[in-house]
Amino acid sequence: MSQTKPLMPHATASWLVDNTALSFEQIAEFCGLHILEVQAMADDLASSKYTGRDPIHSGELTHEEIERGQADPNYVLQMQKAPVQVSRTKGPRYTPVSKRQDKPDGIAWILRHHPEISDAQISKLIGTTRNTITALRERTHWNIQNIQPKDPVTLGLCSQRELDAVVAKAAKKAGLDTATPEVLGSADDRQALIDELRAEREAAAKAASEAAQEAEAAAWLQAKRDAEANEAQQ
Repeated sequence: MSQTKPLMPHATASWLVDNTALSFEQIAEFCGLHILEVQAMADDLASSKYTGRDPIHSGELTHEEIERGQADPNYVLQMQKAPVQVSRTKGPRYTPVSKRQDKPDGIAWILRHHPEISDAQISKLIGTTRNTITALRERTHWNIQNIQPKDPVTLGLCSQRELDAVVAKAAKKAGLDTATPEVLGSADDRQALIDELRAEREAAAKAASEAAQEAEAAAWLQAKRDAEANEAQQ
């Protein structure tokens, strides 16, 4: 079974190359790299320049372990302390920048159609703050005049399965029947919104195409006028 590798193998290898007399094979084995990568670092040929990371400071190696390796080229360095794996902390989900402007619309839709869902659940589902939710509920949001409730699934802010799970959990906690007409009717609202968005995209594409054609015609006409002007001067 192979041993744990350093948290930052390339940076660690760079430090070992610069600060020890270990062989390239030993460094490559310890860091989990190909020996040619280590050779490139030593020859300063690597495409990326790494800032060295001291494995002694991080506890992954000790001076004594490095000395053992330097004394015996066949010695395999042993990891002294496994690196702490960095994991993402719990919190609101990440939303791509392109979709963040749609969040208020999605939150407004949930507040209208599923008031039983708590602020904490909305925050986790959409990836927003309670202040934003409160502002939308109380209609004090800075952009409230332009916010239109839209299904967060259609907007791509969450999946249908995630939304259904949150709705079911909130309904169960509130003692409600999940199969209410309002919930069942949301499918029609969703399809209508999809059709509306598709129509908007088609209209925008048509307008862009027409604008491009007009620009092309104007450029052709200008070029023709310039050519005629040049001929008249000659």
